[in-house]
Amino acid sequence: MMAKYRQIFERLAEEMRNGTRPADSKLPSETELMHQFEASRGTVRKALDLLQENGYVRKHHGKGVFVLKRDQIEFQFNGIVSFSEVYASMLGRSIQTYVVSFEEMEAPTWLAERMNLAAGTHVFRIERVRNFDGENVILDINYFVKDLVPGLTEEIAARSIYGYIEGELGLQISYAKRKIAAEDVTELDRKRLDLHDYEYVIVITNDTFLYEGQQFEYTESRHRLDKFQFSDVARR
Repeated sequence: MMAKYRQIFERLAEEMRNGTRPADSKLPSETELMHQFEASRGTVRKALDLLQENGYVRKHHGKGVFVLKRDQIEFQFNGIVSFSEVYASMLGRSIQTYVVSFEEMEAPTWLAERMNLAAGTHVFRIERVRNFDGENVILDINYFVKDLVPGLTEEIAARSIYGYIEGELGLQISYAKRKIAAEDVTELDRKRLDLHDYEYVIVITNDTFLYEGQQFEYTESRHRLDKFQFSDVARR
């Protein structure tokens, strides 16, 4: 059964996504939420903390908790989320995924060394373009180990690969090693993305592992500078 604070988080987050609680509106007080959800103050605070960590609200000391506008695609470094999960919170935005390349191949040497793969291991290499309000602004270059993610298809890649891995294959995605850097635009970037005059892209690399410790994915996600923000939550 889902924890009570998670139930409150999901309920409030859904109300923000569907417009019941619009941007800039103020949430009820902790006491009011306690009565509404029949929960303790600690449980309500955990739900509010989770809403803030996921970019739904911002707490203003002495004023309350307010719903944030979600007019940018925000990726957070304190969790592993798929693009489709990010998209679910972007109410009213036109966001599409296009699979522009899908192939099975033997892992090149650099990838085999990075992922500690045996010689001859086959991987799926996928290029997906994310279109935001009519412009191509993200290029994802994914490598998935075929033996660990069997049955992967172009149709699945156009929806949610993580959804397939967890929902259909029943595997547990555990953790990712992540790096962010600004890099020069490449010819592939120019071919796939609407870059305008930008000469740099933000590149996020992910080495992602299953619960048992096997690395099943390496991804390079290349972002146009102006459309995206990245966040984390630091705790002392």
